[in-house]
Amino acid sequence: MTTTTDIAVGTQLPPLRIEPISRATLALFAGASGDHMPIHIDSDAAKKFGYDDVFAHGMLSMAYLGRLLTNWVPQDKIKTYRARFTAVTPLHAEPTCTGRVTAVDDGLATVELTVTIADGTVTLRGDATIDIT
Repeated sequence: MTTTTDIAVGTQLPPLRIEPISRATLALFAGASGDHMPIHIDSDAAKKFGYDDVFAHGMLSMAYLGRLLTNWVPQDKIKTYRARFTAVTPLHAEPTCTGRVTAVDDGLATVELTVTIADGTVTLRGDATIDIT
């Protein structure tokens, strides 16, 4: 885990590489989150809505980004965290979560966050504010 004295503009968080998204991952996340939206767990439902197959819950990617942050600093140092979903994460995709410090001001660091899959598609963009005092 990083000490807050090591944080400066340009600091890169250690990337978090996620195992391929499987049907089991989606089913377990649906059970844990209570999000049983059929397009995430039922291939027929996904196809009915124009998708090739099921795809990951957006909140699953957001949870992975949360793990990226808590692997880097203690949870109590995270003051804000927000994200915007930009593309679906298809079945079998291997997301990589990254972050970079873009500002440090008055004891707070702003971190730009991204989830990208192997073909270069960015599926989620976000930011967090970290207390570095």
